[in-house]
Amino acid sequence: MTPARTNPAMAALRNRVWLVTLSALIALFVINWILQPNLVTPNVLKSNLTVFLPVVLVAIGQSYVILGGDIDLSVGSIVALVNVVTVSVIAALGGGVPAIFAGIGAGILTGVACGLVNGLLIAGLRFQAIVTTFATGIIFGGLALRILPTAGLPVPAEYWRTYGGAVLGLPVVLWVLILALVIIAIIARRPFIKHLSAVGGLRQAAFQSGLPVARIRILAYVLAGLFAAFASLCLTGETASGDPLMGRLLALSSISAVVLGGAALAGGSGSAFGAVLGALVLGMIGNVIFFARFPFEYQTLIQGLITLLALAGGVLVARR
Repeated sequence: MTPARTNPAMAALRNRVWLVTLSALIALFVINWILQPNLVTPNVLKSNLTVFLPVVLVAIGQSYVILGGDIDLSVGSIVALVNVVTVSVIAALGGGVPAIFAGIGAGILTGVACGLVNGLLIAGLRFQAIVTTFATGIIFGGLALRILPTAGLPVPAEYWRTYGGAVLGLPVVLWVLILALVIIAIIARRPFIKHLSAVGGLRQAAFQSGLPVARIRILAYVLAGLFAAFASLCLTGETASGDPLMGRLLALSSISAVVLGGAALAGGSGSAFGAVLGALVLGMIGNVIFFARFPFEYQTLIQGLITLLALAGGVLVARR
């Protein structure tokens, strides 16, 4: 029996579903520009990027987990835990520049450790991903509250002034986005991505072919924890303080962004670049609703409906 041939055009489209997301982003940007004429001014663009960046970073990490056929509901709690660890270490060491670097290092290690714990429980002990990360999210959130029971512990002015400033004429937030895109590009050129797609698409076949499935899945969760830590450091620079309840909605927002970017929740297809576009689309949807001056009591409802329609459209295009 001869196997069915794959249409090259359809295969190319399936690998570039993010183009649909890019088209939606451009359309939303134009609509937002009409509603907000000063959108393209440097200060407004910087302000928007500052708001969108944490979701973008968390969505990048979530994309690797979903590509491998898993999911991570704990990223929001990881963001909160990294935040309180960072500000607590900085405060404990006196608040100088060395203390800031030590706090940032401690925050990044915390995010990586949380991702490693998730990976070991799910890939190593074979716990169910959605239940496990829901449970670890509760644990990470509890640890955040234990370390810093109340919000408000400030960070030194050097931290938030640097984050809100510019380097070589470009805002620091833009440099962070550029660095994230560079990391995406480097990872995309490594065999890890093909192996992760194989694990997410046909896990049993990947195992039988000799791929280290458990190690690949653990690394995906470590990346999710790492990018959640990056997002937390950005939020710390934006809020200039510690908050144990920070990032509560980031998990669902990141999953929505990944799906909007063309990924399949079942795993095996998608890209971190698509997740970036999806996160920007989510942000632009919020902007359009706000500047369209919908009644406040309907804004959340309308945003949810538009996001749901966008998700449905992305799924239909991917299936097509």
